[in-house]
Amino acid sequence: MRNKTIRQKLRPFSLLTASMALACAASGAQAASDPASPAAQDSSSTTTGSSTRTDTSVQDAYTHDSDHSHDLTHVTASPMNVLHESIGLSRMPQDAMHTPQNVNVVPQILMQQQNVKSLDEALKNVPGITASVGEGEGGMAGDQFLIRGFAAQNDIYENGLRDFGVYTRDSFYYDHVSVIKGPSSEVFGNGTTGGAINIVTKTPHLGNSYQASFSGGSGSYYRGTLDVNYQLNSTTAFRLTGMGNENNVVGRDYIYSHRWGIAPSLAFGLGKKVSFVLEYFHQNDNRIPDYGVPVVYSSANAIGRPVTEYGVKRTNWYGTTYDQDDSSTDMITGRLTAKVNPILTLYNDMRGGIFHRYFSASQEACSNFSSGATLTNNTINGVAPSSTCQSDFFSSNPAAAQVARNGGVGGPEPYRQSDWSIQDVFSGVAHLKTGRIRHEIIGGFDIEYVTDHRQNYAYGSNRPGTSLLDPSPYVPGLTLGNCSQYPNRLVNIGNGVGRKCYKDSDALDVGFFLSDQVWLTDYLSVKAGFRWDNWNSHYSATGGSTATPDVHYGQNETTINPSVSIMYTPRSNLMVYFNWSESTTPLSLYVTNSSEPLNAKSASAAPERSRLYEVGTKYSAFHDRIGFTAALFRLEKNNSVQTDPSTGDISATSDQERNQGLELSASGTLLPNWMFYGTYALYDPTITKAGSTTSKQGGQIQYVPHNQATAWTSYEIAPRKPWNMTIGGGITWRQGVWLDQANTARVPATVEFDAMVSHHFADHWKVAMNAYNLDNRLNYGSLFSNRVTPSIGRSFLFNISAQY
Repeated sequence: MRNKTIRQKLRPFSLLTASMALACAASGAQAASDPASPAAQDSSSTTTGSSTRTDTSVQDAYTHDSDHSHDLTHVTASPMNVLHESIGLSRMPQDAMHTPQNVNVVPQILMQQQNVKSLDEALKNVPGITASVGEGEGGMAGDQFLIRGFAAQNDIYENGLRDFGVYTRDSFYYDHVSVIKGPSSEVFGNGTTGGAINIVTKTPHLGNSYQASFSGGSGSYYRGTLDVNYQLNSTTAFRLTGMGNENNVVGRDYIYSHRWGIAPSLAFGLGKKVSFVLEYFHQNDNRIPDYGVPVVYSSANAIGRPVTEYGVKRTNWYGTTYDQDDSSTDMITGRLTAKVNPILTLYNDMRGGIFHRYFSASQEACSNFSSGATLTNNTINGVAPSSTCQSDFFSSNPAAAQVARNGGVGGPEPYRQSDWSIQDVFSGVAHLKTGRIRHEIIGGFDIEYVTDHRQNYAYGSNRPGTSLLDPSPYVPGLTLGNCSQYPNRLVNIGNGVGRKCYKDSDALDVGFFLSDQVWLTDYLSVKAGFRWDNWNSHYSATGGSTATPDVHYGQNETTINPSVSIMYTPRSNLMVYFNWSESTTPLSLYVTNSSEPLNAKSASAAPERSRLYEVGTKYSAFHDRIGFTAALFRLEKNNSVQTDPSTGDISATSDQERNQGLELSASGTLLPNWMFYGTYALYDPTITKAGSTTSKQGGQIQYVPHNQATAWTSYEIAPRKPWNMTIGGGITWRQGVWLDQANTARVPATVEFDAMVSHHFADHWKVAMNAYNLDNRLNYGSLFSNRVTPSIGRSFLFNISAQY
């Protein structure tokens, strides 16, 4: 009834706006544009980045380039000032400066100086982002981020199209990374409670360029990358980026990653009114999953802490030789841009993807039951090795402590995953006038279908426990079988589903979006928009044990997510804004990366609903040399979803959560040759209503720190001289956080000092050295309610590169 009322209210607005756009386009209405301001003209005098481009685009109402169809090199006075970076998708055509939300951009030059090798490393520069380990038996792993404390594992995009796979993303083909904070369902569709991560890739440009690099260092680290751009004719170019990477992890036993990737792309119509970019991406990764170390409690009323805080070696890994995470990802993308006339530009972005994965992990458990108690599914000949793990560890004989590796109910058994997805987004951006009123109208539709098929496997017996202090990965005699061999040893899916062999999920999302930014005066504008979505999903669990019947569930949700912004722009380099927006997250949204998307209890659950209030300002100062941002926000979420750390069951609760705070950033060139990039976040994350027994009324939302900051600076000594040198360094700080909604377990603060030094020689060559975690502090990167993963120890990476 509520959605019907909203649609009735929005119908006249959408019909009127669409009619005005068509009428004005047909009559050749005058495109909205202003003369370029002196600041804007000055900012275009310097070209930065790895390449240049021919720019024939029109200027929009803010006197900056609004055409980001290729997202190559951006014209700014400082490559570290990110305010004039594009967001990287057609339906958000403005740059970070003129987008009425807090947007953190990780620029190319910062990733180069830090020798960033993955999406996770790039996002260390963004406050409010943490990583989680995985969910119960589902063993999600891969890139699992939270933004402002809210799950964003389904909110990773590449050039505005969803990247649906569950894998660790390498950064070898990144141009820059944008993080759009706050609910963005009006743009992206369902999800995006805390925000969205958009990766902008390297694509072909006019002119030839060649770049190659090789890195080696601590932890048997070897890495090579290639980036070649070749102009085929006056409007066509080809680009090829590639990567090979092999490394262990300093400070963790047995953990390694062997991966390679390739990303060729072809661009037609460069500099023309109609252009098309065709991209292909493949990444293959064979790694060992790291579920970290358990959280333990020294007494009944103590706060849980990682066992490594009590002297257990940070290198301890509690997996087995059977553990493996082998993934293969293929995506092909086509992006069409057509400038119909000075008023209207049309875009069509399409992607198809295939994702395969074999995953097997051991989930450690260090329990504290009374003597003689047993732990379900972790018993070995009637003995539960972890039942007295904690009491043994804190006794006079800590060496007696034994960790179980089967996890919770059933434990994380292996599975094979095969997914595919297709998405098409058609959009149009119109700049026009109705009388004296200027408009920027954005509208279009978004269709996505994704499917997931999993086949579960089972071990013939329980994995035996191992020593908490001195674990061993070797398990002699353990056998792995298929569904028919060990049907009663399959993962016991909760809520009456039972032990099933196959899990199949699929979902179809059809969305329509429309927004209109209206300039009431030259300096004051209002933007209002909405997105309508129909989400139709299905889930089934079949085969395996006959003790429980096969099940089939489904959800069909129709949602409307509005957004309203007010922007005051007295100058092109200054904006003050207010934003109100909403987002919706159906429980079945996580098709490819959730352990159990639906069950009998949750199939009829209402979706999460989030609401954002944000006021902020953005200022590009000193002729665009330094960019400043400040944002005050309040983010509210109802019907919060929780995951049981033992069973992996996902359930809707009546919890209400609120995170509010202040986010600041400054980036650019402070003085000649001196660059700086810094961010700070102050959060007040509160559980305003505890609707479940596992949440604490008035407690702090899990994983969200009160304070978080990053800083990076570099200085170039004697540039263009034979004795030139660039030195730099930075700090990443995150205050300690609670690991559960009950606020009974906590992880200490993260403090990491990094540094770099580099030297250019022979015009085109560079040597560099990066140092990470210089004081070898015991930090924790990936977090979950009952376990955490220690971060990399002190390490060094040497690099030599050539660019022509």
